[in-house]
Amino acid sequence: MTDDLERRLAEPPAAPLDVDALRAALARRAADDGLLDVAYGSYESPLGLLTIIVTRRGLLRLSYPGEGISGQLDEIAGRISPRILHAPARTDVVRRQLDAYFDGTRRDFEVSIDWRLVRGFAGDVLRATARIPFGAVSSYGEVATEAGSPNAYRAAGNALGSNPIPIVVPCHRILHAGGGLGGYTGGLDRKRYLLRLEGVLNA
Repeated sequence: MTDDLERRLAEPPAAPLDVDALRAALARRAADDGLLDVAYGSYESPLGLLTIIVTRRGLLRLSYPGEGISGQLDEIAGRISPRILHAPARTDVVRRQLDAYFDGTRRDFEVSIDWRLVRGFAGDVLRATARIPFGAVSSYGEVATEAGSPNAYRAAGNALGSNPIPIVVPCHRILHAGGGLGGYTGGLDRKRYLLRLEGVLNA
C-alpha cells in the first residue's frame, strides 16, 4: 500500500483542465442535441468589450460594457428560453461583420435579427431605424413618423434608448431635428465615434 501510494505521489500531475475547450464541447453537444436556444460570447471592439447574444432566429442582443450581462441573461431566460450557454463560436458571423464594419470595409450588416425583445411601437421604431443607411442620419420625429405616430417623438426616443441591438440597429444615426446629438445608450463618446466612422462627423 505504501509503495503504491509513493508511486502515485511521484507521478507527474495530470494536465490542468482546459475549461474553454470543455465549454466549447458542451456547446457543440447541446447544439447537436437541439438543446441550445441562446448562445453568447464576447467581442473586443474599439468601443470596449461587447457581448453578442444570438438565437436560431438571429442576433438578439448586442451589449456595451457595464450593461449587466447577468441581468440580461435572466431576462432572456424568462422571455425567450432558459437554454442558454456561453458558446462564442455561434456568434462568429456577427463578430466577423463587426470586424469589417470597424475596419471600414463594411457598410451594411447582413445578419438576421431576432426582434422578440422589442414589441409594439418600440419595435416599429427600431425597424425603421434599421433601414437608415450608412452615412445617413434621421431625427426622432422622422423615425416616429416612419413608425406610424408622427407626434410620438418622445416615445421614439425611449425606444431608441432601450435598443437591445445598438450598432447593427443604428440608433446612433438618430439626431435631434436641429442637428444636436441627442442621447445614446452607450454614451455620447461612442455615438460620436460611430458617426465619425461613418463620415457623418468630421471632428
